Amino acid sequence: MACNLPDPAELAEKAKAARRLILQTTHHARMGHTGGSLSEADILTALFFRVLRNRDPEKTHPCRDRFILSKGHASVGYYAVLALRGYFPVEAMQSFDSLGSILQAHPDMHKTPGVDMSSGSLGQGLSCGLGIALAVMRRPEMRGAKTFVLLGDGELQEGQVWEAAMYAGAKQVPGLVAIVDANEVQLASATADAVRVEPLTEKWRAFGWQALETDGHAMAPLVETLEQARESSSQGPVAVIARTVKGKGVSFMEGKYEWHGKAPNDKEFALAMEEIGE
Repeated sequence: MACNLPDPAELAEKAKAARRLILQTTHHARMGHTGGSLSEADILTALFFRVLRNRDPEKTHPCRDRFILSKGHASVGYYAVLALRGYFPVEAMQSFDSLGSILQAHPDMHKTPGVDMSSGSLGQGLSCGLGIALAVMRRPEMRGAKTFVLLGDGELQEGQVWEAAMYAGAKQVPGLVAIVDANEVQLASATADAVRVEPLTEKWRAFGWQALETDGHAMAPLVETLEQARESSSQGPVAVIARTVKGKGVSFMEGKYEWHGKAPNDKEFALAMEEIGE
């Protein structure tokens, strides 16, 4: 890796800044998916500040790595990292989900700088990522680009995910990395209490993917695993199971399905920001 890239300690600080911005945004908007945005913050920080190559806000670099937030409802976390990475002013976060804003409740590739694919209808992101990976195989100017898709573990209850996984595994499509934000909580219950999706690692391997597991909040092994996945994907699709905690960083939100789609009130916001720290 180049020596000017941020090390894990720096990335952890950037992830903390992203969590503060997530809380500020959902509190200001009085809406948003706080819990899942907090669980994905470390993953997105590792990707956008370290792992993804040839990125540019205007999406002009043909062989740039692509990213799809398949769990599009957790857009606040996505936007927070994009803002901190310089894709648009941090101040724009105050317009989240407002009429005419570039930051809609679900990512819109026609409005938000840096967003490669509109998303939000669960289960569809991996199919879109597969399509991009297939295009890369056929377009010389895109050669070397990798496509990363971040899914929720509850989202894996959607059949379309496994149709895409089956095709990619059967054809050993290169350049495709699926990351599962395995926080074990979905809209109204623990994931296992709705439809159990484990054992995740074994399932992805059964579909012909290389599968890796990592702590989705320990920055050093997380970066190492994502870099390994990027490199290994040249030979075929790779799944990364990132073990995370819903609402990570705020004790009264952690592991609670009630915070799936809830914004903090004034008192909760003050307590949460105190816990996150400077």
